[in-house]
Amino acid sequence: MNDHRYFAPEGGLPPQSQLIGGRAVFTNSYAVIPGGVMSDIVTSCLPFWEKTRLWILARPMTGFAESFSQYVMEVSPGGGSRKPEPDRSAQAILFVLKGKARLTLGGSEHEMIPGGYAYIPPDTPWSLFNETREKLVFHWIRKSYCPVQGIETPEPFVTNEKHIKPIPMPDTDGKWATTRFVDPMDMAHDCHVNIVTLQPGAVIPFAETHVMEHGLYVLEGKAVYRLNQDWVEVEAGDFMWLRAFCPQACYAGGPGPFRYLLYKDVNRHPELSVS
Repeated sequence: MNDHRYFAPEGGLPPQSQLIGGRAVFTNSYAVIPGGVMSDIVTSCLPFWEKTRLWILARPMTGFAESFSQYVMEVSPGGGSRKPEPDRSAQAILFVLKGKARLTLGGSEHEMIPGGYAYIPPDTPWSLFNETREKLVFHWIRKSYCPVQGIETPEPFVTNEKHIKPIPMPDTDGKWATTRFVDPMDMAHDCHVNIVTLQPGAVIPFAETHVMEHGLYVLEGKAVYRLNQDWVEVEAGDFMWLRAFCPQACYAGGPGPFRYLLYKDVNRHPELSVS
């Protein structure tokens, strides 16, 4: 049984009595979008999606993070799409936070519940519907696939976090672990979406500085995250968006586990020209 928690935004609108100040920030190296600012008035809708709204957390932006987009999708009962993806070059990763989805992929149907994960290669027909009486909330991460001559495109798959054993980081006594849905050495994949778990008191003890762009959605818990030169408090429902080479570290203060869904681009040469 999966006893993990997955924070899902509820929308709504803050009262007029609420103070305007908050934790949202956008800099030239990172952005923090707190869960509390994911209100009704910042939602979007998409073509061919019925009874669905979404929060767009990240999108390619020249001079910032350019490799991916990330949405939180909210599908009301009876909603969904038979034509979800208009871009044939786009691959998708889906991760369910709340509710139940019926995903049709490659002619097969899959029931996805919280913790459910799906990888969908480019140019692959799929559909998704909410056939329950409760809202369905899931992440949809999109990236244009970077093909490599001599390497086959990845196969689609559907799984759940509860079926995958987290891999502890060396010399951490299991306090810092990563749930990997894809083998890091599989060169067919040009991006990874993993779950990182830090137990109370655990740290990322150095300022990681690397080429990978990141989207980090906090599933559970709270922590203090080092972003560039700033220490930022984050909690369940917050989203951090990091451009390449933004220094990053973390301290998980507790009282429970700190867990986040992490996107990063991998396994490809950087482009040698800038458009």
